[in-house]
Amino acid sequence: MESIVTVLLLSPVLAAGSLHPRIDNGLAKTPQMGWNTYNHYSCSPNEAIIRSNAKALVDLGLASLGYRYVTTDCGWSVADRLPNGTLTWNETLFPSGFPAMGRYLHGLGLLFGVYGDSGTKLCGSPPDQAGSLYHEEQDAKTFAEWGADALKFDNCYSDAATNYPNVNYEPSTSPSPRYEIMSSALSRVGRPILFQICEWGIDFPALWAPALGNSWRIGNDIIPAWRSIFRTLNQAVPNTDFARPGQWPDLDMLFVGNGVFSVPEEQTHFSLWAILKSPLIIGAALKDNVTSINQASLQVLKQKDVIGFNQDSLGVSASLKRRWSDEGYEVWSGPLSGNRTVVAVINWRNESRDLTLDLPDVGLQYAKVVRNIWGNTVIRDVRTSYTARVAGHGTMLLELQGTVQSGSYPAKIFAKSTGSQKTTFESVYAATTSANYTLAISFSRSSTETITITTSSGQTVSASGKSARIALAAGSNTITIQHTTPIESIQITPPTGTYYANTVFNVTGSAQHTTCGSGCSPVGSKIGYLSPNSNAYASIPATTPGSKYLAIDYINNDVAFSSSWGWGSNSRNLTVSVNDGAPVRLEAPLSGRHSELFSPGKGWWDTATLGVLTSGWKKGENKVVFGNEGGEDGFQNYAADFVGVRVLD
Repeated sequence: MESIVTVLLLSPVLAAGSLHPRIDNGLAKTPQMGWNTYNHYSCSPNEAIIRSNAKALVDLGLASLGYRYVTTDCGWSVADRLPNGTLTWNETLFPSGFPAMGRYLHGLGLLFGVYGDSGTKLCGSPPDQAGSLYHEEQDAKTFAEWGADALKFDNCYSDAATNYPNVNYEPSTSPSPRYEIMSSALSRVGRPILFQICEWGIDFPALWAPALGNSWRIGNDIIPAWRSIFRTLNQAVPNTDFARPGQWPDLDMLFVGNGVFSVPEEQTHFSLWAILKSPLIIGAALKDNVTSINQASLQVLKQKDVIGFNQDSLGVSASLKRRWSDEGYEVWSGPLSGNRTVVAVINWRNESRDLTLDLPDVGLQYAKVVRNIWGNTVIRDVRTSYTARVAGHGTMLLELQGTVQSGSYPAKIFAKSTGSQKTTFESVYAATTSANYTLAISFSRSSTETITITTSSGQTVSASGKSARIALAAGSNTITIQHTTPIESIQITPPTGTYYANTVFNVTGSAQHTTCGSGCSPVGSKIGYLSPNSNAYASIPATTPGSKYLAIDYINNDVAFSSSWGWGSNSRNLTVSVNDGAPVRLEAPLSGRHSELFSPGKGWWDTATLGVLTSGWKKGENKVVFGNEGGEDGFQNYAADFVGVRVLD
């Protein structure tokens, strides 16, 4: 059974969405891999570019690792269809034609990806190029006749109500019906074609795209700037549990090899795209008449372990577990086949430093083997925590094997015995300072003896039987047990804590209580409009002094559409202070799991949970203040909305 520490520390916990059935075309059992023209060549592809880069996929050993889909993005077509209404290619740029391109790629053992648009024109117009709106059936047949294996389907020039603008981030109707028409048309062409939905996350496509396509873009385009990695990951947070074989959240194409990022930044970019089960689509020039990919970037793209994490048969995405905004790092993790676990610790600071992973933050207590992928090291018998040097903007990427679940401490791993009657357990982890931990003992045989327990917090208790309530301080502890019967293991269960809904908090300034219809789990209300000059405060009792873990329920659906080209981050600042101490800051990612345009509440009723450790608690009443201190320095003036907090005391 999952322990409470797993439930509380493996946040964010997101309100359940409706998981639609996936499209049944037999494709994308694992995320698709390949190469696309757009990130390097923009909307200016040509036949020579496609052929030389496709051959490089083979010659550089990338195709044999799984990079097989080769897609010509925007810029390949012309304004006018043929007299019979058929799409055609730009004969100047592609003199041999698209059917010949398909044959060439297939001859290399690669797959032929084409690009279309659900609007009247392709993205990248002008010069104008015909889109597929009102021609879906004919275009699907044309793509199949050319030998296409995949279709990337974009969302430009698509909103009739506003006279088909190039881009509309607030369309009058959902894009989903247009994608349904093309999905249906593709199903009838007699050829399996991978369908990649690219509507930029406008209508939270995770709720409908899996029934229509094999992948869906979760947000706006990645840009050639390091800040876009943080922005994309913040938008990925509410999408991760929709990933599964045949349906993959698409974080957009890779910039690895385009001369934009440092090597550690490329490793972070590639690692997180891989473990979140995004399609891995290379966007760099591999080889043309002026450019060749550099060897360092090529080695990133060819890292077999990272590719293996992406292509793992279990098909489960990693998710965000903890974020330390003030310290500038965070932890993502997820399961792999073979009872393995993958963990990424991202260093957001541009300085090399030691970072520590506490295994309980990812639901584990022990790992027999820890493989540090980018560090190229293997460590054995890791108990409770692991520390390694991480480059600036780099990532500690780990594969953990032979693990023990959090809260479980086998004596043969964690204990040292003095004689036969005294056993000390070391590296006992506590998420919070509390006198309400439960210690359960497993003896080697039946026992009813009275035992004496001493903790590193200075507490000594006697217990008759197999369990006792004990005090632990946040961090690493020792527990010494005096006993007669040999001990096999102990189990530590943290306190469940007490929940304080936003309704018990008073507000100042612009902050205000609002109700949420059927949303804002678990209380149906929230406090919004928390500006740098307003806050929400309450008096909360504690039974022990020290540092307390808070599981904060928040709401944020401030999606960066037009602002994504600048400093839009898909996040909002939220701070908490205790007894007028220094505030702890949480840069809250998106929580919205419904359309920000068309759903009830527009995604602002969807709660998520993230945890922070706060200091300065005293026995008795404590002043706890949620606000937006320093928020005036961020992109968004308002904090994430506050729903409630669970205090582990």
